[in-house]
Amino acid sequence: MIAFLGGKIILKKEKFIIVEVAGIGYKVFVSAKTGLKLPEIGGDVKLFCFQNVKEEALDLYGFMAHEELEFFETLMEIRGVGPKSALDIASLGSLENIKDKILKQDEKIFVGIPGIGLKKAQTIILELTGKIKLLDSLKQKTSADPAQDALVQLGFSAQQAKEALATLPASAKDVEERIKLALKSLGKNQ
Repeated sequence: MIAFLGGKIILKKEKFIIVEVAGIGYKVFVSAKTGLKLPEIGGDVKLFCFQNVKEEALDLYGFMAHEELEFFETLMEIRGVGPKSALDIASLGSLENIKDKILKQDEKIFVGIPGIGLKKAQTIILELTGKIKLLDSLKQKTSADPAQDALVQLGFSAQQAKEALATLPASAKDVEERIKLALKSLGKNQ
């Protein structure tokens, strides 16, 4: 999988660029926001990439910062959100601004994005709210157990989280798996 590209921009269009790397041109789709930050044709660029493999195509999506790529990948996990919609969402503003509006349940943020109506906007906000809180809590790591931090961020007390995690089988070692199992034991379904 192509995860990073560094090379010269040889073509720049509204929705994509072509980057020459060692004599090979890669077509990389970029958001409008990323497009504004890119150097002119002939300039060097470094992009974190998401490679979307489909039966009929192999597409690359490029981002200037790794955090933008992570957010794009989180959007791609939502059912009904494809790479083009995720790229449009990623271009709505700064990452912090988008996260803030989603956490405030602001459905208007998605107005004007093709294929995203009110119902899909509500679904995206619902799913992203939990994912954003989970990602933020995993980054903070305020206790020795990131799974416990994530459960606290989702609204459980530290004691509830600790007790739920203590009941898990020893075979559950992955943080995400532990969180899911703990949520089930707490009577929540994600």
